[in-house]
Amino acid sequence: MDGRDARGGLTPEQRAAYRAFVRTHHPDRGGDPAEFRAGLARYRALAAGEALDDPAGTAREPDPADRRFDGPIEIVPDLPLPTRVLIAMIRTVRRRTHPRVDRPGRDPQS
Repeated sequence: MDGRDARGGLTPEQRAAYRAFVRTHHPDRGGDPAEFRAGLARYRALAAGEALDDPAGTAREPDPADRRFDGPIEIVPDLPLPTRVLIAMIRTVRRRTHPRVDRPGRDPQS
């Protein structure tokens, strides 16, 4: 093992550096959107094991041919009422027969 984890093949230090980058450069926190996209591209290249062709860290735009997010939004209709009632009953029975340990105030023995 070379210290890399199973999620993306990055070392814990690289993941910590990425999280720090997101905390400071995310557009919702006042960062520059172009710089943030460039950082995401560098992180994805690093996680994929590709060599970074831009060691200086200058901004790279995402590939415009990437159509992953260009599909229409699909609105899923609600399930019929009898189906929703049945699902709620199944969930209630499951919660009572398989209590979670981390629920505060619930005794798993009762």
